[in-house]
Amino acid sequence: MMQRKWAFTALTATMGALCLAATVNAEPYELSKNDLTDPKGITSQEVSLFGIKLGDDEGRALEGLVNEKIPGIKAEQEATFIFLLDQRKPTGPMAGVRVQDGKVDLIFINNRFAYKTRGIFRNVLNSESPDDVRKLLGKEDYGDENVMGALLAYDKQGFQVNYLGKDVNVEFSLPH
Repeated sequence: MMQRKWAFTALTATMGALCLAATVNAEPYELSKNDLTDPKGITSQEVSLFGIKLGDDEGRALEGLVNEKIPGIKAEQEATFIFLLDQRKPTGPMAGVRVQDGKVDLIFINNRFAYKTRGIFRNVLNSESPDDVRKLLGKEDYGDENVMGALLAYDKQGFQVNYLGKDVNVEFSLPH
């Protein structure tokens, strides 16, 4: 009986250490810096936009995106959104965050941000079709495709891709 209890305790401790190591070793993915290529390694909790992650408070988002000068980017706050615009062609937001209840609950990027993006999402933003997106990210959890475009939802990983011809948007939120 004592050996079983000891073995169970050792197994529990080992599993706990492995879970902690997996959490500690989870690599963050900074959209503008890291060259992540494995789509299975992407979860929205590890994605950041110029250091801002989901769950960060509004003050941190304002400090990191509006007050901190990012070369080539103009930041604007409108209602619950902080938009990042390309200073060369400020025709519309290329990336940004939404703040609700004092916390960042959405990070988005679109094809205007492709030149700043690194890794797999650069290719996603430059995709020619929804099938190109699927080749890069794998089969979506669910989606909707029609003559206007496609919605490819990767809810387990916490993001979705909206493909509208030349306009490609990626939204990161907490996984469902």
